[in-house]
Amino acid sequence: MNLPEDLRYSQDHEWIKVEGDVATIGITDYAQSELGDIVFVEVPTVGETLSKGDTLGTIEAVKTVADVYMPVDGEVLEMNADLESTPELINQDPYGKGWIARIKLSDPAQLEELLTADKYKELINA
Repeated sequence: MNLPEDLRYSQDHEWIKVEGDVATIGITDYAQSELGDIVFVEVPTVGETLSKGDTLGTIEAVKTVADVYMPVDGEVLEMNADLESTPELINQDPYGKGWIARIKLSDPAQLEELLTADKYKELINA
């Protein structure tokens, strides 16, 4: 199971990477493996401000549909346009080319509430 140490994780299986006041969000390797083959990704609207716990987007896999939740408050700056034509990037590279959205953080203190890689490993019993 691939769990980069430099990321923070939510209990809902999202990851977040912070660079300054911008954060990139995606789903974890564990989450994509549980979903199976991803066939469609609905991503957020740029400019939309969302709160922690709000639905950021939806991922459709062959066998199920899953929501992606905001791990922190923020404004959507960018969505990964490549996912429209190549949603399987999430399966192939969940921490790289399979990112879902970039947001401007509203409250950086919320990052402290997220899980470290070690705590996330405990959550998924890895």
